[in-house]
Amino acid sequence: MNGDAVKAPPGLVPARTVLAGSEIRLEPLDPARHAAALHRAGHGTEAALRIWDYLPYGPFPAEDIFRAYLRECAAAFDPIHFAICNTATGQPAGMASFMDIQPKTGVIEIGGIWFCPALQRTRAATEALFLMLAHALDDLGYRRMQWRCNAQNAKSRAAAKRLGFRFEGIWFNHLVFKGRNRDTARYSILDSEWPAIREAIKAWLDPANFDAAGRAKRSLSAMTVAL
Repeated sequence: MNGDAVKAPPGLVPARTVLAGSEIRLEPLDPARHAAALHRAGHGTEAALRIWDYLPYGPFPAEDIFRAYLRECAAAFDPIHFAICNTATGQPAGMASFMDIQPKTGVIEIGGIWFCPALQRTRAATEALFLMLAHALDDLGYRRMQWRCNAQNAKSRAAAKRLGFRFEGIWFNHLVFKGRNRDTARYSILDSEWPAIREAIKAWLDPANFDAAGRAKRSLSAMTVAL
C-alpha cells in the first residue's frame, strides 16, 4: 500500500442530504425539528446520560442550551452532522457526523456518534453506520475512512472492530478532554479493504440473518474478523 501510485481522489464533499435505509434515516441536522427529541433521547435516564462520558461535550442540563449547541453544529462545514431517525416513527434517536473531511486526499472520518439506549446494540444502529460508510466510500469515492475515539471507551473500540476497522495504534496525550489527558485510539478502513467489509455488513444486515425475536443468527464481529 505505502508508495503505490493512486488516482487522484474525486474531491467530493458530503452534501447535507438524507441517507435512507430500511430502519434508519440519517437526516441533515435541523435544530428546529430535532432538538427537543434529541435532548430527551440523550438525557431522559441515567443510562442516557452515560452517552456523554467519552464525548468532548455534554451533557446539556437544559433543552435551550442543547438547542444552541445544535445550531452551531448545523452551521458548521466540518463536521457535517446528521440526526439518526427511526424510519417508522420519524423520531430522532442519536447523532453522527462526517468530520476531518479531506477531499483532496480522499480521507474522511465518522465521529461524534451517540445512540440513545433503545438504539444501542440494534440492527438499526449498525445500519446507520453502514449508510455513512457506504456513502463516503462508494458514492463519494474516499480512499480512507477513519475512526478515532478515547482509548478508554471500550464500547467505541469494540464497535470499530466489529465494523471491520483496522486498529492502527494509540496517540498518547493526544487531547485535553474535559480537563484531563486523553489517549486516542485510531482505526481505519481503506478503499481496498472496503468491498469485502461491505459485503460482510450487508450479509449481516440481511433480514434472513435475524430470527423472529430480532436476534442476529451470525456475529458481525466474527464475519469481519475473518476478513
